[in-house]
Amino acid sequence: MTIDDVVFVYQMKSDRELSWHGRHHCHGNGQYEFHYFLQGEGSFLNAGVSHALRNGMLFLSHPGGYHEIRAADIRRPISYYAVLFTLGDDDETSRLLSQDQMQVHGKVIGTTYRFFFEQLRERGTADSPALRRSAEYQLLSFIYSQAEGEQWADERNHHIEKALRIMQQSVFGKETLQSLSGRLSLSSAYLVRLFREKMRTTPMKYYSRLKVEAASSMLISTEMTVSEIADRLCFSSEFHFSRNFKQATGLAPTEYRRRYLQHLGLSHIDSHPMIE
Repeated sequence: MTIDDVVFVYQMKSDRELSWHGRHHCHGNGQYEFHYFLQGEGSFLNAGVSHALRNGMLFLSHPGGYHEIRAADIRRPISYYAVLFTLGDDDETSRLLSQDQMQVHGKVIGTTYRFFFEQLRERGTADSPALRRSAEYQLLSFIYSQAEGEQWADERNHHIEKALRIMQQSVFGKETLQSLSGRLSLSSAYLVRLFREKMRTTPMKYYSRLKVEAASSMLISTEMTVSEIADRLCFSSEFHFSRNFKQATGLAPTEYRRRYLQHLGLSHIDSHPMIE
């Protein structure tokens, strides 16, 4: 297995994003693609069948299988991860993916896999061969667990999924650990322990990462100033926003925008020619 690309689209709503991510296309021999939808209103056309999107839906597109994302309402933009990977003809996993239990067309697995896909993106696109290899093993494990019908059914996972949904819906608000744990009827200490166990991070670090992802999208798809973006995302100041953004991405917001919008006149969308 080789992971070719992993991308995250925070909110598919600019004209350029709608055009690129909504194109009707397929991939070549041995290439498979997972689409994991987090939120938004629209449909996904996969192998000639249209599916209304629901939060936490997973799709698998097979080699040569045409697919496209159709946005229904830009006031409820679509957010999703896409993972493009290649398998050899003699790969045991390719035989598994051809079986009935892996014909994934709109399977609802819940939004608790968001951190898994985010980690897959970070490792699968890293410069380090060791990290890329670890991402491939993670993806293999995910495929086999889905084939076995693994479910996240215990109460702790329910708390995590509800917390993620609240934070996703509050990206442009100002959630605190106390307000989040209160809405979940849990103690702050228990929520932190639960996140460390299940998500390998803390609730507020995860919430900050969501805001950075939103900021990344706004930097490359709008003409809002850094100060306006900081205010929109409820940071206490432009300095506070810039510091958090650089800690997460390694780049200052202005440098991030410059690299993705001004380098040869291309956008971040153009930097992923292989994947939706």
